[in-house]
Amino acid sequence: MKLLSIYIFYIGTVGFAQDRKITKTGEIIFEASVPSFEEIKAINETVSCILNTKTGEIASLALVKGFRFKIALMEEHFNENYIESKRYPKATFKGILKNFDMNSLGISPKEFILNGKLEIHGKSKDVTTTAILRKKGDSIEITSNFNVNPADFNIKIPKVVSEKVAKTVNIKTTFLLK
Repeated sequence: MKLLSIYIFYIGTVGFAQDRKITKTGEIIFEASVPSFEEIKAINETVSCILNTKTGEIASLALVKGFRFKIALMEEHFNENYIESKRYPKATFKGILKNFDMNSLGISPKEFILNGKLEIHGKSKDVTTTAILRKKGDSIEITSNFNVNPADFNIKIPKVVSEKVAKTVNIKTTFLLK
């Protein structure tokens, strides 16, 4: 009986896992640079993402302290003054790929509308963008590119530096889900 229970659990887990693709090494790049001023750009390469291949539901999680800047002082100001990473340690996205069909994916990129909620700094905002998916062997590559306004997430930019920081922040994501 015990062996049968283990076998049923194993079959259920394997079947369930086949409906999901996941990564813990996704990438988010954000840029808030303004021409003629110092580059404001950071990258986080330890972002988790999961895709339900049956429903098109997608979720992503980034630890805010994982964003790396070229200049250490900029990273410190980002974490302490703007994003307040001790108080708001995570950024999350939960959404769905409209009309997603796993069988339609191939090696050529295919566009899907991605609708969801982005939560940063304790505030949520609806996001609609285009996600580009394609197969890479047994994996699925997902890329997206969208813009957000820091003010929508109650992120305050001090007046003394406001001319050096873009009003709109570009966010690029890349995930290779296995």
